[in-house]
Amino acid sequence: MQASERRVLIVGAGPVGLMTAYLLSRQGIPSLVMEQEAELPRDLRASTFHPPTLDMLDEHGFASPLIAQGRICPSWQIRMHDTHERAEFDLSVLKDDTAHPYRLQCEQWRLCVLLLERLQGEALVDIRFSTRLTDLAQDGDGVTATVEGPSGIEKLRGLFLVGADGARSVVRGLIGLEFDGVTYPETTILATTSFRFEDHLPGLSNVNYVWKKDGTFSLLRLPDRWRCSLYPDPGMPIEEALLPENIDRKMQEIVPRDAEYEIGEARAYRVHMRITRDYRNGRVVLAGDAAHINSPSGGMGMNGGLHDAFNLSSTLTEIWRGASLDLLDRYTRQRRPIAEAEVLAQADRNRSRMQERDPAKRRVILDDLLRIIANPESARAYLLRSSMIEALRKSAQIQ
Repeated sequence: MQASERRVLIVGAGPVGLMTAYLLSRQGIPSLVMEQEAELPRDLRASTFHPPTLDMLDEHGFASPLIAQGRICPSWQIRMHDTHERAEFDLSVLKDDTAHPYRLQCEQWRLCVLLLERLQGEALVDIRFSTRLTDLAQDGDGVTATVEGPSGIEKLRGLFLVGADGARSVVRGLIGLEFDGVTYPETTILATTSFRFEDHLPGLSNVNYVWKKDGTFSLLRLPDRWRCSLYPDPGMPIEEALLPENIDRKMQEIVPRDAEYEIGEARAYRVHMRITRDYRNGRVVLAGDAAHINSPSGGMGMNGGLHDAFNLSSTLTEIWRGASLDLLDRYTRQRRPIAEAEVLAQADRNRSRMQERDPAKRRVILDDLLRIIANPESARAYLLRSSMIEALRKSAQIQ
């Protein structure tokens, strides 16, 4: 292998792919990042950064600029919309467990922009947009990726290839790993508005999961707008549910008003719970949504992907410096069980809780949460799990 080919190929320039490239560069390891889009997308995707993720980012100077662009959320709630009763979790109880005892609401693309700005001056990282992976092959020494880009079709060579190309991962398909799991029946409409819900809903937090009559919605507050997760009427086609008048009708159910709601962005998405049986096939490794996807309830998906990036970059560094290639199996051992038991399962429980329609069962759930909050020990234990701190601690104990 030529010296120029001693590098890591990374497919996908989202937060996971760019973070992996950045962390490898800090260890003197070159990489080539390929992204099929012409530029970084700035659409509605993840927006929650959990405390341990902020701790990790802070070590590399990314937390402060993110915090400056986002909204600090010291608490989050589960609410009854008709009575405004609520169970509010105060993240300050984690002050001895993290330097950032709060959630940060900030769009994931802002982290991507920060990473890209840092990497554009980095000689060890080559980033190619409008470049699509079409095939790959492995041998004993490395991986050959066939890509189609502005210069046509070419073959790129590297020691390893990281698939960070999202839920519809081309890499995962090319190495023949199944994406086992389920697709939930509901479709979610995510829409933004500058309307000040906080002036109309008593005691509203910056992060709110809300039961309403025969349904649910969530409100997450960014610096200048609210992100609203809404659910179309049963049987309504998605194209119709995305019409401004139907989004307005759903928001009118939250706070009725004489004027129409001003809607910013809107998109629909299906919710899945899926995971691959292995994160590795030879010298090809998966990370983030390419390896596991979950319900967005609780905001764990992007965070879990970034945790993958930190673990994987550390593992690749050890191998680069002489450790056995089989050390990649440790990456799967440390990350897959955590994703399955601590991320997917917890997100599934969060979703199931908010999908509950029976008022009596909702009351039982809310009362149970209030009992947890009333006990400092149980409240801290609950928040260690929901904030992903416990998951990272468990991962570190696996050899």
